[in-house]
Amino acid sequence: MPELPEAYRDIAFALSVPGLYSLMVLLGRRLKRKHGVRLGILYHLFGICLAVSISGKLLELRWPFLHHLGAVTVLLGATFVIALVERYVWELYFQSHHGVHVPKFLTDVARLVILLVALFVVLEIGYDQTIKGLLIAPGIAAVVIGLAMQDLAGNIIAGLALQAGKSFSQGDWLIIENRHAEVIEVNWRSTRLRTLDDISVEVPNREIARQTIVNLNRPHRRHAMRIPVTLDYAAPPTRAKDVLLHAVSNARGVCSEPKPKVFIKSFADSGVEYEVKFWMDDHGQYSEVCDAIRTNIWYGLHRHGIRIPFPTRTLMLERPVRDRQQQVQAAARLILRQQSLFKCLSDEQLDALLPRGRVVHFGREEKIIQQGDNGDSMFILVEGQANVVVQRNGTAKHIASLSPGDCFGEMSLLTGEHRTATVLAHTDCEVVEIAKPVLARSLKEHPELLAQLSGLLAKRQMETEGLLHAETGSETAQVRQTRYAEGFLGRLRAFFEL
Repeated sequence: MPELPEAYRDIAFALSVPGLYSLMVLLGRRLKRKHGVRLGILYHLFGICLAVSISGKLLELRWPFLHHLGAVTVLLGATFVIALVERYVWELYFQSHHGVHVPKFLTDVARLVILLVALFVVLEIGYDQTIKGLLIAPGIAAVVIGLAMQDLAGNIIAGLALQAGKSFSQGDWLIIENRHAEVIEVNWRSTRLRTLDDISVEVPNREIARQTIVNLNRPHRRHAMRIPVTLDYAAPPTRAKDVLLHAVSNARGVCSEPKPKVFIKSFADSGVEYEVKFWMDDHGQYSEVCDAIRTNIWYGLHRHGIRIPFPTRTLMLERPVRDRQQQVQAAARLILRQQSLFKCLSDEQLDALLPRGRVVHFGREEKIIQQGDNGDSMFILVEGQANVVVQRNGTAKHIASLSPGDCFGEMSLLTGEHRTATVLAHTDCEVVEIAKPVLARSLKEHPELLAQLSGLLAKRQMETEGLLHAETGSETAQVRQTRYAEGFLGRLRAFFEL
């Protein structure tokens, strides 16, 4: 093939370079818009270098810089290959099709391998430098650099081993050196962790590879944790287990399934050691969940008279507790005197009734009564605030707030009706509970109270139905009230077995 004159070759070169570059630009736009491949300024440089190199090669131009430009084109082409691998392999194949999150560390290794392969190809083909020659020639320098990079190389190899073994991934919670931490990132040198206090910790990969790794999120994110509790020997184990189980089951953040469990761990010098086992989904809330469980346990033990064995505190608390109970009962007596249903009780009868009641403590957000439960007691709120909530159509609706001086649950005490609402402690509450046996004893001692209570219940029923203010004759209202009173009298006698 005859050679083109110099002038024609220059013209052909000037026309072919923009044409090839335009084709590269069109290709890049299609990849970016249709497939989401991320291309930047390096792709445009690659397009220009490729257009110049191909045009110079085809036109057999003998420009000295074309040889070096070809080497640059290969290296820039490696960046284009990296962009394609990241989009089609890591994102589309692994993440979109298989739902596998590829660690940043592995993508960095892939980029490095592609760049090294491109560099070796350039040196081997373009500059006649074999890999063997590159490794042997600077022997002393390689030894020095190798010793200096020994620690870095060890961390890189350890990081590859951790990723290959899939010991953990980003977002997993680990226990390392008795420290709970979440995996944030695995890089070349170390693994970045975040503790429960939101403190970042960098641990070299070699150090992690040497330790026993406890992954709390494998095989599932739901995992079990345990809390030890020591209780007094005087508490029956079955009763203590029930109290602990109720406390942990009602704590926020504890999974309802699998159900919590309580075990007797050992018999220690100061008391019986129990272990509470519970499941949780989000280990980031571990401190809050443990706090909620321990808070519920304290209140539950206090209500049921089960002591945590601290003998140095026992003697100090016994008498103040009795004094406090007397103060609470005195306040409850004043409150109960204002209630219409109990105005029929004399001072002597109230003085006999209240000491038989039970002073109960409830912690914040604990349920004092539950809607739908069987009721056989009433409560007098002496201290604290509470909320009345009603479940309707699957949603909870706040209908009232209770403060010191309020009573609730009296209809369940007198008639045994189911609880019509849930009462939640908004703050720590102190209440006096008057149960059915307590009132039954007073009614047996004073049978005349039955007629008075039935009359008051009938009057409340009439007020509820609005009959006292209706435009009906007084004789009709009186007859209906008498009928209501007789009905309540029968219910009271049947409920209290009188």
